[in-house]
Amino acid sequence: MKKVNIGGVPEHFNLAWYLTLKNGDYKKEGINLRWHDYAGGTGAMCKALRNKDIDIAVILTEGIIKDIIAGNPSKIVQTFVQTPLNWGIHVAHNSPYKTIEDLKGTKAAISRYGSGSHLMAYIHAENNKWNLEKDLDFEIIKNLEGAVEGLTTGKADYFLWEKFTTKPLVDDGIFRRIGNCPSPWPCFVIAVREDFIDSNKEDLETILEIINNTTSEFKEIPSIDKTISNRYEQQLEDVQEWLSITEWSQNLIDKQTIMNVQKQLYALNIIPEIVNYNTLTYEL
Repeated sequence: MKKVNIGGVPEHFNLAWYLTLKNGDYKKEGINLRWHDYAGGTGAMCKALRNKDIDIAVILTEGIIKDIIAGNPSKIVQTFVQTPLNWGIHVAHNSPYKTIEDLKGTKAAISRYGSGSHLMAYIHAENNKWNLEKDLDFEIIKNLEGAVEGLTTGKADYFLWEKFTTKPLVDDGIFRRIGNCPSPWPCFVIAVREDFIDSNKEDLETILEIINNTTSEFKEIPSIDKTISNRYEQQLEDVQEWLSITEWSQNLIDKQTIMNVQKQLYALNIIPEIVNYNTLTYEL
């Protein structure tokens, strides 16, 4: 049986992978797919792809584009979640900061450099016409647990993370959300190491076919809202709202979207150049 390692964040977006694994769908096709949680997010997964710890990653669009341009030998083979990610802008519950403008020049908590929380801090600053050199400062906190500690102890002042994932922390009075910053593109893509594509194309096509069959009918799974609510400790009405606005994809990301992401990253000096579509993607 072919062993394949895949990584993703331990969040509700990836429940379809858990369900197909639990159902033994890959083993029925002779594939031993092993899921690895990456609470550290995109930066940690980029490193894991480079180190060959994983073959496949379900990863933030902007993060993997940046890392492929920086030399990560991987390709985007598909969009996974078509909807933009709605990043909540959070401060500690007892923080003196009340508005977005209050955050100008303060310290952003980020999981690591090159992560989604890092890149989106730039986009948020640009949206608010801040000076990107003077008004941005960073504290590395590794993951959501680190963000709780960093904001509570005052090591960092604010933190961008997907708003439904952090909603329980807001409900519990640990964070306050003072704004939102949607990513201007589809949020998650599936990226695969080039050497894995070359040697395991059929297995990869099988894996994608299985997950796509599930995501295309995901919202119709009986009581899926209750399953998500219980598994991820979220309020049922929050899950229902999230389901109503989230769309999965079964297609390769298009050229215009790839160009839009690159233009924005280039304008923010996050990437050194704009590369062609085929450098970043692979069509199966």
